[in-house]
Amino acid sequence: MTRVVSLIASSTEIVHALGQGERLVARSHECDYPTEVLGLPAITEPRFPTDGTSYEIDQRVRALVQEALSVYRVDAERLRAVRPDVIVTQTQCEVCAVSLGDVEEALAEWTGTRPTLVSLSPDSLEAVWDDIRRVAVALDIDGEGERLVARLRQRCTAIEAAAATVPHRPTVACVEWIDPLMAAGNWMPELVAMAGGRNLVGEAGRHSPVLEWERLRALDPEVLFVSPCGFDLARTRADMDALACRPGWEELRAVREGRVALADGVQWFNRPGPRLVESLEILAEILHPERFDFGYRGRAWELWPR
Repeated sequence: MTRVVSLIASSTEIVHALGQGERLVARSHECDYPTEVLGLPAITEPRFPTDGTSYEIDQRVRALVQEALSVYRVDAERLRAVRPDVIVTQTQCEVCAVSLGDVEEALAEWTGTRPTLVSLSPDSLEAVWDDIRRVAVALDIDGEGERLVARLRQRCTAIEAAAATVPHRPTVACVEWIDPLMAAGNWMPELVAMAGGRNLVGEAGRHSPVLEWERLRALDPEVLFVSPCGFDLARTRADMDALACRPGWEELRAVREGRVALADGVQWFNRPGPRLVESLEILAEILHPERFDFGYRGRAWELWPR
């Protein structure tokens, strides 16, 4: 049986969604879903403390990058010990997870048969579906990959069709980092559109851009959606003061009308895997509560302030 090491949380979820969880022999420190993967050895770790505010984390990461250091460390000895046939990593973002370069460095002194490297690069929904197929091919279950993609597409299409019937599509600004302020790009603009909203900042298929506060004020979205990369709901809530203290906050339409939504990014929106469909359901609930109720409010998202 093919022995798989997954070094990104989304690929761990992909392997399980393909029904191949028993093939996993190790994971990254961020892989935590489904919960049974927590029993696998973690062979990566960040080079910086991950507690603190979004500003503090940003400063630590910037310091590493300025010194030309990798943000994460791969335990080469532990990797070798689990004897993988396939290693899944990514090239999409060197700040968000272990990169292809990190893995290649860990394998630099590898002797004997080297494992197959599968590098994912999801920057849109279509790219996520392609990555699912890519993992399935590496596991020699091409058909399962196609069937999983078809099921996920069907669920997305059903939500998009239902959202298309709503009479009003609210304007939406998605915040992916609070300090410095950044808008959400990649697959998020697509999800907003499918959920029945009009995305104002960030472009599909492109990295998350810096968002000037004055520009956000000028756009004055009807809905402000805050889902920082790597933050769960509690950490997002704790960091909101850094956003709410900005000049003119109380004047924003989303604030006045009680449509500032916080969400668990680490479990849903930041992970380009099968649960992006659940992320779409969450957005549909937020944008059109009169039309959608999947039961996520309170555990995956909440209105701010509570």
